[in-house]
Amino acid sequence: MTKSVFIVGAGLGGLATALRLAKKGYKVEIIEKNFQSGGRLNQMKKDGFTFDTGPSFFSMSYEFTDFAKECNITLPFKYYSLDPLYTVSFKKSDKVYHLYKDLKKLAAEFSDVEPDFEAEMKRYLNKSGRLYHDTNVVIKSNYNSLLHYFLTLPRVGPAHIGTLFRSFWNQVSLYFRSNEAREILSLVAFFLGRTPFDTPATYTLLSYTEFMHDGYFNVEGGMYKIVEGIVEELKKENVKITYNTEITDFIAESNKLKYVVDKTGKKWGADIIVINADAAVFRGKVFNRKEFSEEKLDRMEWTMGSLTIYLGINCKLPEIHHHNYYLGTDYREYAGKVYTSANIDETPYYYVNVLSRSNPECAPAGSESLFFVCPVPDLRFKKSWHDKDEIADKIIDDFSKRTKTDIRPHIVSRTIYTPEDWQNQYNLHRGSGLGLSHKMMQIGGFRPKNYDEQFKNVFYTGASTIPGTGLPMVMISSRLTAERILKYKD
Repeated sequence: MTKSVFIVGAGLGGLATALRLAKKGYKVEIIEKNFQSGGRLNQMKKDGFTFDTGPSFFSMSYEFTDFAKECNITLPFKYYSLDPLYTVSFKKSDKVYHLYKDLKKLAAEFSDVEPDFEAEMKRYLNKSGRLYHDTNVVIKSNYNSLLHYFLTLPRVGPAHIGTLFRSFWNQVSLYFRSNEAREILSLVAFFLGRTPFDTPATYTLLSYTEFMHDGYFNVEGGMYKIVEGIVEELKKENVKITYNTEITDFIAESNKLKYVVDKTGKKWGADIIVINADAAVFRGKVFNRKEFSEEKLDRMEWTMGSLTIYLGINCKLPEIHHHNYYLGTDYREYAGKVYTSANIDETPYYYVNVLSRSNPECAPAGSESLFFVCPVPDLRFKKSWHDKDEIADKIIDDFSKRTKTDIRPHIVSRTIYTPEDWQNQYNLHRGSGLGLSHKMMQIGGFRPKNYDEQFKNVFYTGASTIPGTGLPMVMISSRLTAERILKYKD
């Protein structure tokens, strides 16, 4: 008899898990709180502009191509490589660093501050590459217990033990002397939602994925094409998605979950239930698990909050690349207070994505679609965002000065999301943009499991379970969850 699967949440993890299982013959149905699929990988259309609202590029493209091969489909979106990967500028300098994949071109960018950059970078990437390949077994494995996890760790090898006890910043500093090189190469730690000073050195493996192994990619037409493409494939498999429906309760019988219940009281059930909502928050808010109560969640370490600004401007910015980082003057001091200080009394560091640079159809003719992301405290530390417009104005003014183009008179569309908006829209704890952080006691076997502690027919997928945050990690998560379900016996 065909087994049925009900998936709560149509984020990337839920969609990918649904297609993997539908291709294996399962009858799959999805329910989604919001009006469209994608979760944080989403899109906003407003005033003639199109904005990616969350992730604006991806790495590890092979996770997507492998997914397509497994599902026996043609990858349902087109992507292209970015080179330079991004640009970085500092507040007190007019120099713009272009982060090329070509090491000789990259070394030329640092020739005035780091004369031996090319040799240092080769050594650094060699170590990062070994980390990447040696930790693959940990990242891409399911764990049935903490003991199982501990027994897997030695397969990484003793050569990497030191990275467990160093920070990302300290690891980079072993290879580079200038602050410019150290700050720029450690920026990738922010992609994990923390700072280089509190992110384990193990994650310097990301530098290898940036510059050597694969690179960064954007999608033709915007990142939301990933979601639209997978949804189209799900339609071919007769997978139904019901929108504007939030799960708030449940009905269980013994050690099995019989139904999840939505706000209207309607019951939704299946042989197997997959949760694509935040794995920790759902356990606490819906399943009422004491170990995931709000108080206990507050004591966990979460990633940054995000202040995101979406601007449509009626002028072009020809000198600005697709991805750009704007840093201040004191990296360490800024990193030390960015997540906990409620008073944002200086211009924050920020990132700008110009979606229309490579996708002109995402803005009217002669216009640009801009997406700003600024790391900020979550709602534990900054409870009120009444000053969001004032903070956004500071960022816009700083951007105008650095680009030598006053964009204020050209703004025709403006939208701001604060941590409060991210919390309310996606049930993210205290508005933490990327969920649980990746400190050593919150990764691998210590992360919320992708199978339930009480209900044997419940599984989890997405960024807050294993292996972690980021689009490639979510694709891996969907595979690991599907593997568990394929082995599940009623």
